[in-house]
Amino acid sequence: MACRIHVEGLLSDRRADQVFDRIRDFESYAEYTDAVREVTVTADEAGTVDSAWAVNFRGGVLHWTERDVIDPAALRITFEQLTGDFARFDGTWEVRQTGDDVVVLFACEFDLGIPSLEPIINPVAMRALSDSIGLILRGLLGEEIELTNSHQDTAVVAS
Repeated sequence: MACRIHVEGLLSDRRADQVFDRIRDFESYAEYTDAVREVTVTADEAGTVDSAWAVNFRGGVLHWTERDVIDPAALRITFEQLTGDFARFDGTWEVRQTGDDVVVLFACEFDLGIPSLEPIINPVAMRALSDSIGLILRGLLGEEIELTNSHQDTAVVAS
């Protein structure tokens, strides 16, 4: 069963392109938040980046590598796990300018791959991941970011 996370943040008096540049600078994440231990960019080709992540998660550390497709014109990053601790992990980062405000959207689907423990683990994992994204956004963009929307759900997704 896949879990879905959606986190939305609002910033005032910022430019969307500057916010997007901060979000796409994965290697700097560990400098701005304790939620991320390390990100290493391993390849960079015409809008595609492969990166290896180590992220603090509920008293442990999750590791994965992902492929990120970066579209600066659309202010959008699409990512998909290549290897790692999740059975599946993919999603998007989007940045939108709305007047003087900037909206940052993070959405993902993941599956931990432990069907027998899903009723216990999934709610905890969804909450921990939502909290981690909030910490990352605050670290990258400042404490003034207003987390305006965060929701989580599970869905049966055909594999």
